[in-house]
Amino acid sequence: MTRHREVYYVQYEEDFGLSGLSRTLHSSEGFRPDPATVLAVIAETVHEEEDRQLGRDVRLLLESPVPDDVIHSLWPAMTGGNFDPSDHGIGPREWLRLMAEVSPVIGPERTEAQQTGQVAAEPALPEDELRACAQAEIRSVSPALKSAVPTSDADSTLQRIVDEVDADLGFRLFLRVLKANAMPVSESQYDRLLRIGDRLAHPLTAVYEDLAVQWRPLDAGRRDFGPRFGLPLLAAMFDGVWDAWRYEDSGTPQEHVGRLAHADQGIAPGTQAAVLLQDVRRLAGSVLSDDAVTTLWRTAARRRHAGEAFDGNGRAWLREIGEVCTARLAGAAPAHVPVLSALRSDLTEPVLREVREIGPTLDRAVADQHRPAATEGISSLLEEAVAFVDPDLGFRFLLRLLACYDVAVTQTQYARYQEIGARFGFHEEYVAEQVSQQVRTM
Repeated sequence: MTRHREVYYVQYEEDFGLSGLSRTLHSSEGFRPDPATVLAVIAETVHEEEDRQLGRDVRLLLESPVPDDVIHSLWPAMTGGNFDPSDHGIGPREWLRLMAEVSPVIGPERTEAQQTGQVAAEPALPEDELRACAQAEIRSVSPALKSAVPTSDADSTLQRIVDEVDADLGFRLFLRVLKANAMPVSESQYDRLLRIGDRLAHPLTAVYEDLAVQWRPLDAGRRDFGPRFGLPLLAAMFDGVWDAWRYEDSGTPQEHVGRLAHADQGIAPGTQAAVLLQDVRRLAGSVLSDDAVTTLWRTAARRRHAGEAFDGNGRAWLREIGEVCTARLAGAAPAHVPVLSALRSDLTEPVLREVREIGPTLDRAVADQHRPAATEGISSLLEEAVAFVDPDLGFRFLLRLLACYDVAVTQTQYARYQEIGARFGFHEEYVAEQVSQQVRTM
């Protein structure tokens, strides 16, 4: 059986439904709410239409065949022992009926983005496949669940919810039990949980927020953690043409750098700062002149005129970026020692070939937007960056420039870019996000 589900990330920015309510009850900062308070919270949430899933979740449990003792054991497990209706003389299904009275079922609201087809179709997952994935994750931590959760039968309870109620609900409640009881999650399991949540169209925060992930030591050479990172991304954030990211509207240049250095949602704290710092150190310590460094930055950031209030001038600017990253790492990962990863010299020639092939087209596109004298020979500068700085960084700058100057690429070129990106270990979406819109169909 395949069940079509709501695109949750369109409706919600964080946890939702019964698991979202449990998060609220768990995070009461020492206050143990009584049933009347909980019902008031539910009524207010539903009345303001902040959560359309809660009523459906409640009824899934209420109308399910699972016995009362299974439902009863959920509450202390989901809230870290902070709320249990039985402590107030209320039975499991009686409590669900009280919840149902204040949380009517509200049909999913189709947003403008959904109506115009600007978001993906509803996820359609075979129920058996989802059930098997959720069960495997529960079994993988079963011994830890028995010792960490106030109710020792939490693992069997969650498995029955997955099997007999709803696999999506069971998966969300499993995540909430992990979080409420501060159970350690390995990075490999964390990656699996993210993939399941992604296939269910959950907002990412509903998966990763509050999880006690046991992160591996920071590795500034890691490239598979996401499709956006490093100095080329920072240049996009300072884009002088693309107004959505203009730093002038949101603080000082250093504060803007800080936004990227702190953009670790869903990944190990300090990762973005470590990768950005490595890019900065590579470029600052290279044989490129200050003028070359300034030109590379200004072109990638599409700063139209030299002499703007801020224009990223040479190595002085790199030092400022490095200071922000170092401060972030001192707080997020104090044990991390910034070490330059090994250069991928085996990819220098493949990247140089791509720069040389598309270079004339890129130069013309850049000249159309900038004063030619300010950006003359950007492809030659890219060649220097690839050959004498870092082929990885040079390749990422190439993709950034192709994207921001709307340089068309052929299907063949795009396929080669994808291959190079895979050899660097980039996230599977990295190259596509940069240049897929520029691929010529003919």
